[in-house]
Amino acid sequence: MQVLKFGGTSVGTVESIKQVIQIIDNHRQNGDQITVVFSAMGGITNQLIEIGRMATTGETDYMELVRRIEDRHFNVIKALIPVKEQSKVFAHIRGIINELEDLLRGVSLIRELTLRTHDLITSFGERLSTTVITECVKSRGIPAQFCDARTIIKTNAQFGQAEVNYNLTNQLILEHFAKTNDRAGAPVQMVTGFIGSTEKNETTTLGRGGSDYTASILGAALNADIIDIWTDVDGMMTADPRKVPNAFNIPTITYAEAMELSHFGAKVIYPPSLQPAFARNIPIRVLNTFNPTHSGTVVSRTAERRQYTITGISSIDDIALVNVQGSGMIGVAGVSAKLFGVLAAHKISVILISQASSEHSICFAIDPRGAENVKTILDDEFATEIAHGHIDNIVIERDLSVIATVGEGMKKSSGIAGKLFSVLGKNGVNIVAVAQGSSEINISVVINKNNLSKALNSLHNIFFQSEARVLNLYLVGTGLIGKTLLKQIFNQFEFLRTEKLLKVCVVGMTNTKKMLLDPKGIALDEWRERLLTEGVTTSLPAFVEKIQDYNLPNSVFIDCTSDKDIVQFYESLLDANISVVTPNKVANSGPYAEYRRLQRTALNRGVKFLYETNVGAGLPIINTVQGLMTAGDRFLKIEAILSGTLSFIFNTFRPGISFADVVREAKEKGYTEPDPRDDLSGLDVARKILILAREAGFPLEPEDVTITNLLPQSCLDAPTIPAFFEELERNNAYFENLLVEAESKSEKLRFVAIFENNKATIGLRPVGIDHPFYQLTGADNIVSFTTERYKERPLVIKGPGAGAEVTASGVFADVVSIGSYLA
Repeated sequence: MQVLKFGGTSVGTVESIKQVIQIIDNHRQNGDQITVVFSAMGGITNQLIEIGRMATTGETDYMELVRRIEDRHFNVIKALIPVKEQSKVFAHIRGIINELEDLLRGVSLIRELTLRTHDLITSFGERLSTTVITECVKSRGIPAQFCDARTIIKTNAQFGQAEVNYNLTNQLILEHFAKTNDRAGAPVQMVTGFIGSTEKNETTTLGRGGSDYTASILGAALNADIIDIWTDVDGMMTADPRKVPNAFNIPTITYAEAMELSHFGAKVIYPPSLQPAFARNIPIRVLNTFNPTHSGTVVSRTAERRQYTITGISSIDDIALVNVQGSGMIGVAGVSAKLFGVLAAHKISVILISQASSEHSICFAIDPRGAENVKTILDDEFATEIAHGHIDNIVIERDLSVIATVGEGMKKSSGIAGKLFSVLGKNGVNIVAVAQGSSEINISVVINKNNLSKALNSLHNIFFQSEARVLNLYLVGTGLIGKTLLKQIFNQFEFLRTEKLLKVCVVGMTNTKKMLLDPKGIALDEWRERLLTEGVTTSLPAFVEKIQDYNLPNSVFIDCTSDKDIVQFYESLLDANISVVTPNKVANSGPYAEYRRLQRTALNRGVKFLYETNVGAGLPIINTVQGLMTAGDRFLKIEAILSGTLSFIFNTFRPGISFADVVREAKEKGYTEPDPRDDLSGLDVARKILILAREAGFPLEPEDVTITNLLPQSCLDAPTIPAFFEELERNNAYFENLLVEAESKSEKLRFVAIFENNKATIGLRPVGIDHPFYQLTGADNIVSFTTERYKERPLVIKGPGAGAEVTASGVFADVVSIGSYLA
């Protein structure tokens, strides 16, 4: 025997009912002996509840809702039953609707809706759907018989959530099935879910998950081989796929795991109602009516060995936390008993409990709709203790959610809680309360409701790493470096996803004209078109505000500009637990206090502020300094050539070529800014040596860097770029003399930044053949670090220090390193 139960979405439309009939027919053709339980059509139960409320208040519009319910069932009859058979079915349904209308008129007259009447009204949903589907099945030539569960499931008179009289119910079920199944070609029993009746034949309902409960009661009584719960998803999932796109199916799960997941929000099944089947060790299979070939999820006493430590993550979106605390609770017996006794007496359901080991406080989670009522009850119950100061005022915290990580594998694994707390901390999710049962298969945390989506996705990424961890990127600047970075991400996307389990997702971008945000991601083979056609006018404050509103996990803000206005947003982004990566030097070369504030904010919030490309483009210069500092080394001297432009100029300048022509060539090759004086002034080099000194632990201010001007004053004062080049030509002898003097000593001219003895200086200086800067060629950068550990032979880093490819590569490396940090 197999029991099949179809939920509201499975019987909600003509097309879905066709699929249900096909599933029933497939079982019959396979020779399976089946019993089928039906819920009301999707949404009908809620409509019946609303109709009852309207009738109670005297609103006459409820009849319109009744007509809609009737029409919905009539439409199924018209679509699925041959015309010549329809009239008797219409008459049957009309008779049931007439009974409902008579009942509602009575409610409307007395303006009262008891729980007993409420149960009777809501019973019509299952009675109507099961009647219609039974007739549809029969019209296809499948033997079927309508079975009103009120005749076989007997309960007490606790209307709204009746308790089953199992002895009588089991007897009636066995008697009924003995009479109907003792002959060949016995009809399939089509049973109304959700409802039962008292011994006086008063209609009752079985509460939440009532149709599952009906299937479980039947399965247990008939000793079924399996119970199939047909719904609209492919079984139970590792998380709610509406909140976690990467969620996937769980093939097998234990009763205990299913109970925990469902208690904390997994809506696929309601295991308390399936307890009769669990007690008889009857497996439950959760299947998708709309994808019947999928194997779904089997819930049983044991589950297959799986590669993940946890089985799934579920959540309750909206809870309130009640906190009872006070010094008078410490060491006093009976406080908890009194607290939860009064809650039980008032039938208040508690979702989660957490108590401090000091016994100073107890907090528990409840449905927020009853929060004020709970506070009133507890204020009254503990009035004496509050008046004497033994208990403080009872506090209600709202706008909270609870997340549960569940899995039998947690019993045998250490570090689960540490991983959970770590990933939430790295994403800026504050934990308000924690609860862990003694069974060790559930760790539950209460968090701010606004962080629910971020928390669920970050936890799913970390615990189910066959699905790649996701980095959500926001890019400012789609110029040369920005577009090169996007190209590199596109080319490397598949490698990172498959080999590093890292999915890099660009969810926002902006330039000086347009901005585009899409939390689902922007395909990098069409970003230009989307930015142009879907982008809106750029507003940096609005862009940043949207980033914070999205509150996506593992967010990274990338500034690929040199804009001084953008850096004002860094602190608020870091404070919102969004990492920042940038080649923009402005933030780190301003006042020292601002530099330190950004460093501290990133550290305090557990996010990253990375700027390797501030100095030397893609060269590992800043990382090297930070690594030496972390290891306890101390810097004595830093020498560096930090301008690719100036490196090219002095590597190219030689006798017979005017200095002005060399600068002109550098400009033509794109090495200089539009106005070459921006490079030749040394200001950019000053920013870089300042940043290096700060990274080495020295609190320098911008004015502490001394620049010896490379250019004569007349060149600096030239009103235009052509005038500048004219002045440069007039002063050519000055530069030739410097070159001749250096070569006479077998030296070369280099524009060098030096930090030593707490002083930073920048200027043109000759270097001899024994100096590491002597052999420098092209537009390379070079840095020499003299430290306590590298005193005799300085540590030298050399390579291309400019260019879109290497700079973008450095930014990309910083981004990927954040992905490793999140692991």
